[in-house]
Amino acid sequence: MNMLTHDIHVDPKAPRSRSRTVRNGSIVVGALILAGGAWKFTHQAPAAAAPPPATVTVATPLVRDVRAWDDYVGRFAPSKTVEVRPRVSGQVVGVHFKDGDIVRQGQLLFTIDPRPFAAALAEARANAASARSTLALARSDLARANRLVGDEAVSAGEVDALKARVQAAEAAVAAADARVRQRALDIEFTHVTAPITGRISDRRVDPGNQIAGGEGTTGSLLTTINALDPIYFTFDGSEALFLKAQRARASGAKASPVEIQLQDESDYRWKGQLDFTDNGLDPRSGTIRGRAILRNPNYFLTPGMFGNMRLADGGTTLALLVPDTAIRTDQARKIVIESTATGMDALTVRPTFNTR
Repeated sequence: MNMLTHDIHVDPKAPRSRSRTVRNGSIVVGALILAGGAWKFTHQAPAAAAPPPATVTVATPLVRDVRAWDDYVGRFAPSKTVEVRPRVSGQVVGVHFKDGDIVRQGQLLFTIDPRPFAAALAEARANAASARSTLALARSDLARANRLVGDEAVSAGEVDALKARVQAAEAAVAAADARVRQRALDIEFTHVTAPITGRISDRRVDPGNQIAGGEGTTGSLLTTINALDPIYFTFDGSEALFLKAQRARASGAKASPVEIQLQDESDYRWKGQLDFTDNGLDPRSGTIRGRAILRNPNYFLTPGMFGNMRLADGGTTLALLVPDTAIRTDQARKIVIESTATGMDALTVRPTFNTR
């Protein structure tokens, strides 16, 4: 607009009619400029269209008889654990398993050099033979003395002494036989076998090493074995679980069934039974230790694995089921949207029943 005003020059000496014409031309030019601006404004690109309304899917709830479950998190544990230790000392001359194998009860695991124990057994048997010879002589002397008692050729004191010798010889024979059995056991203990069936750990000693035998934990640790079939699942439950189990036991109910889901599984495929609750609650946490037992024939489940367990409280209940996708979480509440004739309402849901 400023450029157009600068280009038009009006001479003050010109006649009035011409000055009016120039003014009229300026008005016409200004109107054209305004019309051009309006046309440009009205012919700009159209505004972006509003997004379409969201699609809402409506599902009809189902009324079904469902079983109520309590959810817990726990860990698998072996049903038996044995530390394999030698009963005798000596040198390991053989290892008869591979680390991590499944071993059977009575299977040979380690061999200890039996030669020193074989020599000790031979010595014990020789001592037993000597004790039997002494016993035979004492019995013979006593028999001769008994024949002479009627002729009063032997005093009663001598007969009593001979009887004591026989008894002492019999005791010596019994002790010698016991030493023979002990030396035979030592030879048997040189073959270390598996006390239970299960998965064995790695060997702690190799052939050629000297090991110490003994009772309890005094012997050298050779390896460990975990019994995995059946296997335990341990967890901590609330006081309500303890009360529920006590009342169920008082009413004569069967063991509560449990179902366990591993971390990479979508369903509860492992089935078992609740078989143990501890004899007291932890006063610090108000929880009690529980245990379930389940079959593990393929040894897939391993001690130390975590799992999600659900415990049935017995019986079924009539419940209203809705899809999991319809449930929303608001801090500690579960919310589901209800469709009514007047609109959409939000209902608070208490997640009591498992809909899996």
